[in-house]
Amino acid sequence: MPDFKLHCFALSGNCYKVALFFALAGIKWESIFVDYLGGETRTEEWRKTINEQGEAPVLEHGQTKISQSGIILDYLSEVTGHFGAQTAEERRDVMRWILFDNHKFTSYYATLRFMYGLQKGGETPVVEFLRLRAKAAYAIVDEHLAHRAFMVGDRLTIADLSLAGYVFMPEDTGIDHSAFPAIALWKDRISNMPGWRHPYDLMPGPTSL
Repeated sequence: MPDFKLHCFALSGNCYKVALFFALAGIKWESIFVDYLGGETRTEEWRKTINEQGEAPVLEHGQTKISQSGIILDYLSEVTGHFGAQTAEERRDVMRWILFDNHKFTSYYATLRFMYGLQKGGETPVVEFLRLRAKAAYAIVDEHLAHRAFMVGDRLTIADLSLAGYVFMPEDTGIDHSAFPAIALWKDRISNMPGWRHPYDLMPGPTSL
């Protein structure tokens, strides 16, 4: 029986961040399917027994239960020794990029993907706003990666895994990704690592609405 259990579902890039950690670290884990589309995370039972915030992913490790992908990644890097910072300065930089990811890089892109790529809602003022914000965040990360192979230091860290949550999702967002060549090369570096798997091959559940 694997030591780690992850409540997750295939459509979630936030869940993929953690699943990708396990895949690249070569760590055995058990996936527990979350029926997000069926409303499971909004039920009283889920919020009482799994996560009061009503969100996935949720990691279970022995008696420890953790939610929020950034916190999970930080915990896993600590307990497994994989993909963590090597100095206090690096740790601050890793957390800086994880917070940026949660606040801007993932948040805008994930919502845009859901509305435009999954719901097929077409062009609306909200979609246009989200796309502009997502492109601005992408431009910042692309400029950063233009001068280095990974986000922090010279190796893969949980900062990369956090930012990678949605970049491998295949749905159209109306963004021209050729405008971000450094991100494309960074994605290639990650996807060529031993153990890498596409999110829809790594996690359970449907891959469309």
